[in-house]
Amino acid sequence: MAAEFDTSHVKNIVLLGHAGSGKTSLAECMLFEAGLINRKGSVAENNTVGDYHELEHLRGNSIFSKLMHTTWRGYKINILDTPGYDDFVGEVLSALRVADTGVMLINASTGVEVGTDVIWEYTEKFKTPMIIAVNKLDHDAADFERAVQQAKEHFGNKITVVQYPVQQGIGFHQIIDVLRMTMYKFHNTGGKPEKLPIPEEEKERAELLHKELVEMVASNDEDLMEKYFDKGELDEDEIKMGMKKAMINHDIFPLFCLSSERNMGSGRLMGFIDNVCPSANEMPPQITTSGDELPCDPNGPACIFVYKTVSEPHVGDLSYFKVFSGTVKTGMELVNESNGVVEKINQLFLMEGNKRIPVHELAAGDIGATLKLRNTHVNNTLHVKGKNIELEPISFPSQNITVAIESGKKGDEEKIAQALHQIKEEDPTLIVEVSQELKQTLIHCQGDMHLAVAKWKIENIHKLEVKFTKPRIPYRETIRKAADASYRHKKQSGGSGQFGEVHLRVEPYYEGMPEPSEFNVRGRETHNLDWGGKLVYYNCIVGGAIDTRFLPSILKGIMEKMHEGPLTGSYVRDVRVCVYDGKMHAVDSNDISFKIAGIMAFKQAFQQADPQILEPVYHLEVVCPEDLTGPVMGDLQSRRGIVEGMETEGHFQKITAKVPLAELHDFSSSLRSITQGRAKFKMHFDNYAPMSYDLQKKLTEAYSKSETELVV
Repeated sequence: MAAEFDTSHVKNIVLLGHAGSGKTSLAECMLFEAGLINRKGSVAENNTVGDYHELEHLRGNSIFSKLMHTTWRGYKINILDTPGYDDFVGEVLSALRVADTGVMLINASTGVEVGTDVIWEYTEKFKTPMIIAVNKLDHDAADFERAVQQAKEHFGNKITVVQYPVQQGIGFHQIIDVLRMTMYKFHNTGGKPEKLPIPEEEKERAELLHKELVEMVASNDEDLMEKYFDKGELDEDEIKMGMKKAMINHDIFPLFCLSSERNMGSGRLMGFIDNVCPSANEMPPQITTSGDELPCDPNGPACIFVYKTVSEPHVGDLSYFKVFSGTVKTGMELVNESNGVVEKINQLFLMEGNKRIPVHELAAGDIGATLKLRNTHVNNTLHVKGKNIELEPISFPSQNITVAIESGKKGDEEKIAQALHQIKEEDPTLIVEVSQELKQTLIHCQGDMHLAVAKWKIENIHKLEVKFTKPRIPYRETIRKAADASYRHKKQSGGSGQFGEVHLRVEPYYEGMPEPSEFNVRGRETHNLDWGGKLVYYNCIVGGAIDTRFLPSILKGIMEKMHEGPLTGSYVRDVRVCVYDGKMHAVDSNDISFKIAGIMAFKQAFQQADPQILEPVYHLEVVCPEDLTGPVMGDLQSRRGIVEGMETEGHFQKITAKVPLAELHDFSSSLRSITQGRAKFKMHFDNYAPMSYDLQKKLTEAYSKSETELVV
């Protein structure tokens, strides 16, 4: 049985927008308008096709991207609904990777929000053809003109008005379409509108916007420009053809009007998606990692790209994929390019939220799912045998917050590790790290809500008790002046004993420092430390006071102590050590003796060399509305942050600052509270900086106390 829809009749759209812009409600309208569901559900009643997950019902917003599909006038529309919070950006990116058109929803009552800006950056990167949909025009605070103006300020003058509301707010029920030069009048319950002539009082505005639309379309196509000059007009088919080409080239972003809550405008939007938006085979071919083109051809070599994985209880892993080339059929064997494993496609499904609809084949351009691929993960390319095809993987952003995870019950550690592995398999933006340095298991993620979802999964799906704690800080220790020390290790316990004496000098190391002048240098080793910085080790022994064969043992002892510095147990960096004297015993000296002597001599010298704790400092960029810059800067300064600058970024202000990592543990939740979720931030490691005397004293005292307690 052949695929129900050929490549040219499949449209893949992704619904995008800040949280609360109405994406899930629009998806519900589209399914209802097409007759796939008999009753339109609502987010408030927890009965939409898209938001089916228990956690989404609890939180009242989308958390995971969903795949749905509908048919409309001979076309199949795959609908990818995405969450609006920046914490779930991985879900947005994976959906964008396989969509051919994006619909960016703007809430008419709030305008362009930070989340909208974040997502727009990704659409520019993917060069996704975009539609702007101003939604919630029936809200009492709706302001269409402001929303359009802000959209143009943020996304550029390529935004072209196709529709505008005759009235907005509570009485919204009429839309004027300047492409078709028609007025749509809706009943209170929405649905199919009446098509009416444009009222006399609106004709001037409609004609002006129509002219702007036609000129924008013509300006992006020489043939259409000539026709426009000849006729002074373009017909509807010519405008549609020009718009499709301009959308593919990212030259036009048509703007529509909606009330998804009351089902007004979704049918016209679906008609535009069918008539104008590109199919996958009309988009530029995919470029493989080797630089080759892969056309979207149903007769080409079968090739699919896995963009999402979901673990379903009692079922197994469900892999979501797009067919980028060829036709995939049940029973087909495909090779995973990443690991060479042959995977058999035993089942194929179309998805309707959490409902699976079995099919026998899917043609190029379509999106579907399959079960129980043994060794296939997100970002893997599968293809027919005999080919070497690998598609560009999704690049996920770095993480913003880190917590340590601990078991609530002794003995559950292995089960927790398995649960984290499963969660990471579903969500590549969550990173799990077992830190040898901090002796903690760390979770790195996008924000508080992202973390809350991970915790909910562990506790409710995997039935395990866990607690999240503040992670330890990876401090570094160094010195600020030179110091000498010696240590004699002597132990006698019958028979051969232990003896080793080491004299050494420690100095702060910096690039380009002169060689030691007061010692006779016999050898030098430079060690680039895994944790940053260097150890430079000199052999300055004269007259055979210590046999050369014991010098590696002294170095081993020094390195061991550098793994656990004297002040806080943190790594030591940027030290120069000169071993210049010592003593040995013909019988009792051995490697362990000189290793211990090296440890103790280094520890004593280090503590006399004006030791300094260095703390990690992060570079922060916070983007927020202008009226919130004061509270945000105040919060940063309360965290020992140094605000370095502020500049305008679109409609928002970008604050840059340097803040110690020790002060950033709760910054994500604090920022959300201060700005009511209207800000975003990103951060990355900048440098290690010296800590103030008072804070250093507190840390060293706390460490000394904990060490004493351990000994006791």
